[in-house]
Amino acid sequence: MPQYKQFPLPDTAEGLTEADILTWHVKPGDTVTVNQIIVEIETAKAAVELPCPWAGVVTELLAEPGQTVEVGVPIITIDTDPGGAAAPVAPAPAAAESNGTSSGKIGEEMPGGRIATLVGYGPKSGAAKRRARKDAPAPAAAPAAVVAPPAPAPVAAPVTAPAPVQAPGGYVPLAKPPVRKLAKDLGVDLRALTGSGPDGVITREDVESAVSAPAAPSALSFVDNGSRERRVPIKGVRKATAQAMVDSAFTAPHVTEFLTVDVTPMMELRARLKNDREFRGVKLTPLAFCAKALVLAARRTPDVNATWDSAANEIVYKDYVHLGIAAATPRGLVVPKVRDADRMSLKELAVALDELATVARDGKTAPADMMNGTITITNVGVFGVDTGTPILNPGESAILALGAIRDMPWVVDGEIKIRKICQLALSFDHRVVDGQQGSQFLADVGALLADPGFAMTY
Repeated sequence: MPQYKQFPLPDTAEGLTEADILTWHVKPGDTVTVNQIIVEIETAKAAVELPCPWAGVVTELLAEPGQTVEVGVPIITIDTDPGGAAAPVAPAPAAAESNGTSSGKIGEEMPGGRIATLVGYGPKSGAAKRRARKDAPAPAAAPAAVVAPPAPAPVAAPVTAPAPVQAPGGYVPLAKPPVRKLAKDLGVDLRALTGSGPDGVITREDVESAVSAPAAPSALSFVDNGSRERRVPIKGVRKATAQAMVDSAFTAPHVTEFLTVDVTPMMELRARLKNDREFRGVKLTPLAFCAKALVLAARRTPDVNATWDSAANEIVYKDYVHLGIAAATPRGLVVPKVRDADRMSLKELAVALDELATVARDGKTAPADMMNGTITITNVGVFGVDTGTPILNPGESAILALGAIRDMPWVVDGEIKIRKICQLALSFDHRVVDGQQGSQFLADVGALLADPGFAMTY
């Protein structure tokens, strides 16, 4: 007989609670294989492609593109026995666990109902535990991943449908695939309907009634109130960025200092290196020089690379630099990290920054690559901006803004000359970094950009 399994939205990175459905790569009736990409989601960190944990036939998509879904909420139903033949009885989980071993093959269902395919869904010792969900019904005796097939006719003891699971962006509405298709064709949002069928299931009549009823203004439509407005839901990267900036601004006491630097020697060195054989094909930008100057200066002022741990009442000093680079992407501001940037040469940093920017613009930065940074650079100069007062990334103690490099009059040896001038701005957490330390660090970065030869003294 058919075996229906529902795939819950997994936690693709530590601490994530929800994600937005971007694009489905399958539809009801499609045959899928183990590890086939079935959906692309957007978390608060990045866009992520999810593979299928089972082989079978897709029977229902439980979330629409654009919908926000809570971690643990089912997003797809798959019939893992589409042939309809009775499956052989598998040995009891206890027997498989008795010797504490398992083959762990791809696609194999492990003790506790886990599948050896996805990160976070592989075999575990002991019984698997599910994330607690708000307003979720008590778990049944059968494995939670297996859903009983719908009864073809009324029976004496009908199966009770699960209650809708409440989520920040709404809930997963209960409706049969034909009703979902009808709603999609007619432009009806099932999340806005109350089902009149048994156990709150949305029926065809509910959808048709919604079409004939006066339409409410869409959240994405223009509102004619004397001016034109467009409302966009706050979610995904924008929501995460906003919350992080509020938390940082009202937690860490910010101080920002500014420094104007003659970077003509740096730009002259850049021009020479671009013609050097070792740097051919390398995108050598002022940001790469700034990154190198930052990691060198951090050796002399390690406080800027430290973290304030309120829970432990400690300052954590780190002997490595995971350098964050603020990047503007179509999905909003993200800050991917260059791991162990302090161990890289100028050429290695330039290559890493170029690769990081390309991946970030494509929206493919892995969530893990945006966590656990120690200090950040934001390059506002690429927009022609001189400087700003950047806000710290939560968990970090300093962020450096690199401004535009301009031809400006500058006094050199008592004479006014046209030089390459740049402004730097350093914001730091005054709980960790004192004014003297912040000033020394900013002065060191400026000195290295003004005369790259100073690097020989570090």
